Amino acid sequence: MATVGTSPVAQGIVSALSKHFSGLSIDQNKEEFGGAFKKIAVQKHAFEPHKKAPADGKATEAKKKMKEKEPVEKDVEVKVSVLNIQVGLIRTARKHPSADSLLMEEIDLGDGNVRQVVSGLAKYYSPEDLVNRRVVLITNVKPGKLRDMTSSGLVLCASNEDHTVVEPLLPPEGAVLGERISFSGYDGKPEDVLNPKKKQLEKITPHLFTDGNGVATFKGVPFMTSAGPCTSTVSNAAIK
Repeated sequence: MATVGTSPVAQGIVSALSKHFSGLSIDQNKEEFGGAFKKIAVQKHAFEPHKKAPADGKATEAKKKMKEKEPVEKDVEVKVSVLNIQVGLIRTARKHPSADSLLMEEIDLGDGNVRQVVSGLAKYYSPEDLVNRRVVLITNVKPGKLRDMTSSGLVLCASNEDHTVVEPLLPPEGAVLGERISFSGYDGKPEDVLNPKKKQLEKITPHLFTDGNGVATFKGVPFMTSAGPCTSTVSNAAIK
């Protein structure tokens, strides 16, 4: 039992309470104590934080269905049509001034639209090998700098498994500079600029590959131009 302080006031209160309850019968004591405890319980409840009532069953079920309907970002299929893939022609190529693994190309997309693109092709080609070569270029990637040089596009290449052979995709003779590559069954307007935060390109590239005949495809659907499909001499290869 806790000891009561020795102040005269405290001793007086204890003495008064003792006299009061000692004069009562057992039943009266129970009634007195019971009433006191009820008051304490009420006061305690008033100061306790109120617990939330359990949610209504129907409301909970409705919320559950709403969550099921919400698309999960990682599971949403990204269509290849969001990419603006065009036919280009490399007009000039030169070594990057501060990176031996990089080349800088000026790529003609027709109608006076020439873009500077930095690519990691120095290990596989000399600049002279690439001049006047037709290429397939993603033109709506967000422009960025590679070793301080601006790059405004991505040259798509086929690569074998050990990356000893890397080759830019080749549009057919007769394909018009600047024309957009199409995919049967995947119609749609490309985005003006891809949002890197959405990782659209990262979700699409695992489905890009050349088939057994070297035809470039997205999920088996050929990269098509007005003059025919884009190809590579590297068959059954990933495209990046």
